[in-house]
Amino acid sequence: MSYIDATLVPGERVVYETRLHWVVMLGHILFALVMVIAGVGLFVYLRMQTGLDMNLVRILIGLAALLAVTGVAAFIVGMARRNATEMAVTTRRVVIKIGLAARKTIEMLLNKVETIEVSETTGGRMLGYGTIVIIGTGGTSEPFHKMAHPLQFRSQVQQQIEKLK
Repeated sequence: MSYIDATLVPGERVVYETRLHWVVMLGHILFALVMVIAGVGLFVYLRMQTGLDMNLVRILIGLAALLAVTGVAAFIVGMARRNATEMAVTTRRVVIKIGLAARKTIEMLLNKVETIEVSETTGGRMLGYGTIVIIGTGGTSEPFHKMAHPLQFRSQVQQQIEKLK
């Protein structure tokens, strides 16, 4: 069960959910590809060589395996980071949870939201991600970077605020 579903109060329901955009995985994906390709390449190279010392071959096979496992682990870490962030608009509040082991949550009642700023780079506009800053009463602001579909998130918050009135 997700954090957001677990914290709903009676009568409250989730209206819109989003997460971090896949672009946050780009560094992890590139690193994983380099490591896996290097590991597989080293393994293929060793299979094609003859007459190498067996101790050296064992060490290099271990290195190839280590490179491949490091690549897979980097990808898994990236996926865990992306999936550990939940962002939702409910009928009563905006809820954002970041982190898995160490957790940071921001929950702002809809009637306390003053402004939602959306910033999108050119690449972000083309790929569908951006940064939102939620500003609550009293001037508290919370920025959230690389959120998928930030304009839709803002629209859902505004619609729910209108329904409260």
